[in-house]
Amino acid sequence: MEEKIINNIKSLGIDMIDQAGSGHPGIVLGAAPILYTLFTKHLNINVNDKNWLNRDRFIMSAGHGSALLYSTLFMAGYLSLEDLKKFRQIDSITPGHPEYGVTPGVEMSTGPLGQGIASSVGFALAEKILGSRFQTSKKEPLFQYYTYVLCGDGDLMEGISYEAASLAGTLELNHLIVLYDSNQISLDGKTEFVFHENVRGRFEALGWNTELVSDGTSVKEIDQAIKKAKSSKKPTLIEIKTIIGKDSQKEGTNEVHGKPLEKTDKEELKLKWNFPSDPFYLVPNAQAEFQKELQEHMLKSYQEWAERYRDYVNLKGAESLEYLMKEQPMPNVLELPIQLETEKKTSTRAFNGEVMREISKVLPNFITGSADLFSSVKNYIRDGEDITRESFKGKNIWFGVREHAMGAILNGLALSHFLPSGSTFLAFSDYVKPAMRMSSLMNLPVTYLFSHDSISIGSDGPTHQPVEQLSTLRSMPNMKVYRPCDGKELIGCWNAILKERKPCSLILSKQEQDLLERTSSIEVERGAYIIRKEESLQGIIIATGDEVFTANRLANIMYQKYKLDLRVVSMPCMETFKEQPKEYQENLLPKGVRTVVIEAGSSFGWESFVYSSDYLFTIDHFGASGSKDQILKKFQYDSDSLEERLTKLFL
Repeated sequence: MEEKIINNIKSLGIDMIDQAGSGHPGIVLGAAPILYTLFTKHLNINVNDKNWLNRDRFIMSAGHGSALLYSTLFMAGYLSLEDLKKFRQIDSITPGHPEYGVTPGVEMSTGPLGQGIASSVGFALAEKILGSRFQTSKKEPLFQYYTYVLCGDGDLMEGISYEAASLAGTLELNHLIVLYDSNQISLDGKTEFVFHENVRGRFEALGWNTELVSDGTSVKEIDQAIKKAKSSKKPTLIEIKTIIGKDSQKEGTNEVHGKPLEKTDKEELKLKWNFPSDPFYLVPNAQAEFQKELQEHMLKSYQEWAERYRDYVNLKGAESLEYLMKEQPMPNVLELPIQLETEKKTSTRAFNGEVMREISKVLPNFITGSADLFSSVKNYIRDGEDITRESFKGKNIWFGVREHAMGAILNGLALSHFLPSGSTFLAFSDYVKPAMRMSSLMNLPVTYLFSHDSISIGSDGPTHQPVEQLSTLRSMPNMKVYRPCDGKELIGCWNAILKERKPCSLILSKQEQDLLERTSSIEVERGAYIIRKEESLQGIIIATGDEVFTANRLANIMYQKYKLDLRVVSMPCMETFKEQPKEYQENLLPKGVRTVVIEAGSSFGWESFVYSSDYLFTIDHFGASGSKDQILKKFQYDSDSLEERLTKLFL
């Protein structure tokens, strides 16, 4: 029966691909025994309690194997045959690559190779943090679950996988088990041309345990390797030697990777399996037998969890677990005891650390980290302790110089009920972008903290001076970009961030400034508002971040010298402003009134606010190395040069 079920998983997968006219049959035929063994002998999931907090997590990092995953989820009881028949069809729950929130049983969206295995480190880290925070009366962790990953050669060629694996080894995340579908084939051909390293040796050097399964068709061998992995004190990579497209006419070649099988090939496979040629044939009792095997090991774990849960609730009450079970109420950041700096200048990056500290006191799942820039971005939560392999009780994660992996790990934490944030310089946001795109795709409450936000940072030079980053972040669907000018706006930004629970970027400045008199924490929720009100409207300046100070100063100079009365609008969040009612937008920025934009970044995205590019006081070229004043003068962004440009436009 075991062989029949595995072959049935394969046949359903190739039928899905055939009906859709696209898909990846190679992994279906090669890796089905891996998923069968994992689900029926190890994976603790409950189809009747899909959101069971202590369930094991399975991440299909090789997201092109979605047909294999869906046919396995069908066997487990998450999907129907009708769902399988709609594979890759519009609005179906079986999309081309796994999507979080669309398909029951899918823990995260995958497809871009490397993202799944990297995010799995976030899932495994979350398990350790939860296990350390919640203890039963016997001092046992309330949470004890495994994170399993299926990855392929392509995942392990991506640099992000090694960034994340390095941190997993450093932290000794021993409940992370990666099943490596090792078939030595990628889309273009044999991997020997591009990927010739000793993968297990490399993982061992990263602090992992490794196992080898020489026969990827052997359920017994795969089962034994997983058992060994579960008893390890390190994360484990299990290399499983498979044959892509096994038993098909093009087995072992790249030609079976990414397109449907020929009709004769499919017919021959079904004859070999002794299956009828009818599509979506289901072996009698196959699904029932699969679910019986799954439940045999799951029920014991489920009952043990229930006992630990009752013990914990009797000991400490259920209130501390509420944020894991339902969407928690967010605090009003405006009401937190945050002391604004009124007597001295400060930077938004420095003040942000104080705001985050107060938020962390009232949100237990608020957690932060940095890609080796805590000391520069200042988001370290004082009194929050560090997360280390000796203790996972802290609130600060040291990611090391691993920006790309940091973003993916934050996604894994967000998918495990945390409200995570991570920091680096704005110029290095490009290293994080692929993971940020996944945050936005899954609509996860991840906050990306970026400091050193303009050419004004000076002497580090153009490699560290962001230019195009703000516009590229704003172009990402579902990503909100906040750039506050002072502490009051920063508080308002955090209030909006927590209320919305969406992916966002918070742009922070290194430059120290005073508080502006008319900035407002409350009005940030509209995305833009007036900070300098005119008596007779003769023009408008829109600015963000530090440039709000520049705009306000220029407007006052223009009035004193020339009686030119300019409105100044601070726009801390362009996306939020565009969501406002048309009436508010037009009252703030009336049509027919000449408008200037001042922002020390790319002009891209600002065109809709102005008549012509002459009104864009932006930066569309890379910076230079020198002092702040030298750079501003060189690029005509100093106060005198901007005043001259304004005078030419308005007088």
